[in-house]
Amino acid sequence: MSQSPANEPDPILAGLKGRCPHCGKGRLFSGFLKPAKACDECGLDYDFADSGDGPAVFVILIIGLIVCGLALLLEVTYDPPLILHLVLWVPMTVILALPLLRMLKGVMITLTYSNDAREGRPKGHGRTRSGPDEIE
Repeated sequence: MSQSPANEPDPILAGLKGRCPHCGKGRLFSGFLKPAKACDECGLDYDFADSGDGPAVFVILIIGLIVCGLALLLEVTYDPPLILHLVLWVPMTVILALPLLRMLKGVMITLTYSNDAREGRPKGHGRTRSGPDEIE
């Protein structure tokens, strides 16, 4: 894992806390999942902050494993009625997924900043593509 400069916070901790990837003090989000326009402490512009579908995929996989595993364990052990499964697992899924989605989105944004990640661009920058992408 790459080390961040001494003046920048750990990207994973900053992302989990929803803090600026540059200073570690300003807020990363202006709403529950909406990134702010810029850091209110250091002024870092958050235009690079596009986590895409990555956080949602991880949430689906993590929460799906937990909820499906527990539901199967309950079903095999006690054979409860279907309504009990609905009453237990639907709220549990929502309660676990929402905070995890915010944390993982913050981590992906801060890691994007700390690794200076960008979209792949064709070689020549100004040329139009005429075939498979050639990533620099």
